[in-house]
Amino acid sequence: MNTGIETLIDIPRRNAGGLISGTAYRFGKRKYTYKKLDRLSDEFASGLADKVGLSKGDRIALITANCPEYVISFFGILKTAACIVPLNNFLVADEIRYILSDSKAKAVITDIKYYDVVKKAIMQMDSKPAIIVIGKGSKEDRDINYRSLFKRGPFEEKKVTPDDAAVIIYTSGTTGFPKGAILSHYNLVSNVKDCLEVLHVKKSDRFVIILPLFHSFTITVCMLTPLFAGASFALLESVRPFHRVIRAIILGRVTGFVGIPQIFHLLSEKRVPWLIRKILKIRFCISGSAPLSEEVLKNFEKNTGLPLMEGYGLSEASPVVSVNPLRGIRKIGSVGLPLKNVSIKIVDDDEKELPAGEIGEIIVKGPNVMKGYLNLKDETAKAVRGGWLFTGDIGKVDEDGYLYIIDRKKDMILSHGLNVYPREIEQVLYQHPSIRDAAVVGVKDKHRGEKAVAFVTLKEGYQAKSRDLTAFCKGKLAPYKIPHTVRIEKELPRTPTGKILKKDIRSLMEK
Repeated sequence: MNTGIETLIDIPRRNAGGLISGTAYRFGKRKYTYKKLDRLSDEFASGLADKVGLSKGDRIALITANCPEYVISFFGILKTAACIVPLNNFLVADEIRYILSDSKAKAVITDIKYYDVVKKAIMQMDSKPAIIVIGKGSKEDRDINYRSLFKRGPFEEKKVTPDDAAVIIYTSGTTGFPKGAILSHYNLVSNVKDCLEVLHVKKSDRFVIILPLFHSFTITVCMLTPLFAGASFALLESVRPFHRVIRAIILGRVTGFVGIPQIFHLLSEKRVPWLIRKILKIRFCISGSAPLSEEVLKNFEKNTGLPLMEGYGLSEASPVVSVNPLRGIRKIGSVGLPLKNVSIKIVDDDEKELPAGEIGEIIVKGPNVMKGYLNLKDETAKAVRGGWLFTGDIGKVDEDGYLYIIDRKKDMILSHGLNVYPREIEQVLYQHPSIRDAAVVGVKDKHRGEKAVAFVTLKEGYQAKSRDLTAFCKGKLAPYKIPHTVRIEKELPRTPTGKILKKDIRSLMEK
């Protein structure tokens, strides 16, 4: 493993300097060595700085599908001492406009697939960032062709320090406007180092990236972690069609597979032939971004014979906070132990630390905690106090230090004066053989204060009635926790990264 890496731009530079030979990543039949990645990101940085006129700390937005240019642009932007603003490529024009305006982005790098929505967003802005287009098809003379930016010749290095902002990740905006979490080089490098240690990543490891690169989980765990170690990854444009993912895993001799619960849910329902299990080189699987049900984890490991490690994190923590250890005790139902340099406490409403087993808010401290929210001094002061990040998540730790997520603080239901945690009910519903997805929300009730209402979808070919699902919960939950109603839906609203959108679920009550 490389040592002495202090900023993210050290990764391609050191690995290209003879310390690491070979492939950094592949995209289909296209191969990018560390030397090629370093050279192309240098050339791109040189042209970008000249054409756009960048100063240190300027922001460049990125909105593309997973593609080789994303990785080159990522490191190229950082080499100009600018900061990256990854944009969720499922956003609509108004949402994009808000982030571009809030971040004061100097330019947007996009591919032709997202050109129209980006253009629509920028047309509504007073200060219009430049549009850099990957591929053919831009419609304006002022647009910049991506290829035209590559400038051969010596690159004038910009001074970048560990404390400089590297990436601004905008939260999903499930409540109000999204907030931009500022992550420094130091935040991300420290988080990557801790991930390397807990995963025991080697140069010979091969990851596969199927999750969108705009997500902090993908950036840190799937892209930066293997590159830091001098390993490699296969980059896929999308998780669909899924047979291509399986093909890439087998032919690419993938050793590390990172996904979201939806993917592992799908795989948990499929029997993996013994020959495929024998061919697979995977030594670990990681689930992140959203809660994983115990039933999915157990079924996945039974069907595949592969260890599945659940972790916990949030964008404000770069994002990984804890993970079940690859070597050592993995506790099903927990999200593992905190990373080496990360501390966790459970506190009550008075910020007093609670003993093992008691439920309270999870707070996190470590070098991975963000610098703050962009343009939001008061929000930053609320979120980070005394160096501790108040996550808004409810959980507990056991006597061995393993963390258990109970729920989001804002999702807690107060029924008859008693706390009801939706995730606890959801875990019970997932035990029912017909349930595919489950989400529980609180609805105002004049007698109880709030009542729990469950929304579920059924597995293909299965049938169930609402009263049967309610009855299933009896004996498994205290009477006050049993959902008042179970609604069966065809689909539940989700974010692009698979999280169920509870704020949108409440609107289903009106239907």
